[in-house]
Amino acid sequence: MLDWPEIVLRLGVATLAGGMIGLDRDLHGKPIGLKTLGLVALATAAVVVLADPSGDPTKVSSETSRVIQGILTGIGFLGAGVIVRGEHRFQVHGLTSAACTWLTACVGIACGVGQWRIVVVALGIAFTLLIVGHRLERWLHRVLGGRGDPEQISPTSVSPADTPPN
Repeated sequence: MLDWPEIVLRLGVATLAGGMIGLDRDLHGKPIGLKTLGLVALATAAVVVLADPSGDPTKVSSETSRVIQGILTGIGFLGAGVIVRGEHRFQVHGLTSAACTWLTACVGIACGVGQWRIVVVALGIAFTLLIVGHRLERWLHRVLGGRGDPEQISPTSVSPADTPPN
């Protein structure tokens, strides 16, 4: 059975980690932010801690495994809610925020089972991608001759061969 400090640590770190990911989205004017992703991580960590009160991070019970499977299946619906089609058929916005929602759930799960190294490494890699990813994409598109801004593909930049049939 987990003691109070361990429960506070697991749920607190999950909320903080999710909130940090959400803050990045919020600072970039995206439709999901600090509170939403903080709550996603808190909820997933709470459910995992509830499913596995043993507190042993080296063992995941079959009950905990089923809870994790349910979280990862269900979180897709929340992520899908932040994906929006632009006014043109080929513009889609919110994919990174949806991926951040899924990542936040995974970080919450890792906090719930007490896998601190995974939490630290996942957050480090995530923030590296979120901070330098856009610049890296633009640079690679220039160097490799991509079709414009990787996030803003307009109908005029899509060849007729790429246009789906009516």
